[in-house]
Amino acid sequence: MIELKSPAEIERMHVTGQFIAEVLDELSARAAVGVNLLDLEHHARHMLQERGAVSCYWDYSPSFGRGPFRNVTCLAVNDAVLHGLPKSYVLADGDVLTMDIAVLIDGWAADSAMTVIVGTPREEDQRLIQATEVALAAAIEAAQVGNRIGDISAAIGEVCGQYGYTPNLEFGGHGIGRTMHEAPHISNNGRRRHGMKLKPGLTVAIEPWLAATTDEIVYDEDGWTLRSADGSRTAHSEHTVAITEDGPLVLTRRKSELKAQPASSQAGTPQA
Repeated sequence: MIELKSPAEIERMHVTGQFIAEVLDELSARAAVGVNLLDLEHHARHMLQERGAVSCYWDYSPSFGRGPFRNVTCLAVNDAVLHGLPKSYVLADGDVLTMDIAVLIDGWAADSAMTVIVGTPREEDQRLIQATEVALAAAIEAAQVGNRIGDISAAIGEVCGQYGYTPNLEFGGHGIGRTMHEAPHISNNGRRRHGMKLKPGLTVAIEPWLAATTDEIVYDEDGWTLRSADGSRTAHSEHTVAITEDGPLVLTRRKSELKAQPASSQAGTPQA
């Protein structure tokens, strides 16, 4: 069942989204060489406790995981990309770190993810991250009233293809609102003008993610962490977005994004 949200409900989700944006900005600022992943996890726990936010991940027990998940963040390094189970690992120079978080505040959820480079960046890693950011921006632009879910998916797939990457289609975006995962599913590739029509009040988490040289994934022994099957590096960008009559509203936009230059100007160019 798909629940369309009222403007007042979207604003309540926006409050949650802005808190998530603050958490991600804070964690990205703390992610430095020599920092343990568990320090980031525990700092996020402290921020949630102070705000009175409820983690959507704590006790999360989907069919694919070895649950319950007992953390408030997903932290994934290098070839790990999704559902990264925080563990004792000290960040090294050049590591690629993906941070994903979803919380509820006053009964309304939001979900967001970003990938950063710790210390000295490699150009190929910058380009991979850029591809997910540009794909996300294109998908958000396609999230217009009257378009269809397939337009969002196609926008992601087209950008990834322009950069020379192939997205995995096993995990993708989703509806969000009173719970973290709602209908509809949003694939990271698709056909324009196909799927359900986008209506005002639909709220979705759009999340392109990529591995550099494969579209296949494997699970860690922890039953949660997903990695590229060939060990290549990965990246993940995600925002919660509301479809409105005035265009897409990004509910999890970070202050760091507003200060940054456009992603397309930062590193490299797409290649067919």
